[in-house]
Amino acid sequence: MGDDGPRWLVSACLLGRACRYDGASKHHQAVEQAVAEARARGIDVVAVCPEQAGGLGTPRPAADLRGGDGHAVLDGHATARTVTGDHDVTDGFLRGAMACDQPADRAILKARSPSCGTGTVWIDGALAPGDGVFAARLRRRGVMLASEEDVQRTDDDR
Repeated sequence: MGDDGPRWLVSACLLGRACRYDGASKHHQAVEQAVAEARARGIDVVAVCPEQAGGLGTPRPAADLRGGDGHAVLDGHATARTVTGDHDVTDGFLRGAMACDQPADRAILKARSPSCGTGTVWIDGALAPGDGVFAARLRRRGVMLASEEDVQRTDDDR
């Protein structure tokens, strides 16, 4: 629960903010609709971008996780590194995950992102089971996680 009631955290790129590594957004109509319905029910919705909050800038070099998923990064056993140039950006990912972590009941996060991916992320240059760094932090607190693909499936099943 949020401090004053229910709260959702939503990847800002899914709501149209141009904050992705490539300077673009990934606006997602089904997520926007779910957010509008949630707000109509009195749910506080907070748009977050952990990578921006961690000081990584936009645009920024693409990154993936090395040696494990976001849980391994949180535990100090894996890193986040740029795909080109192999620069260590782990500190920015950790700062962003901490900065965006706040009381929440649910999070709708960008699929496969090294910060926000839920269930599948880029690890060592390939898609693999796991969570992004921010998603791992939220999952450890028991926040219900979904991606835009989960929201789309829910809409398609109606």
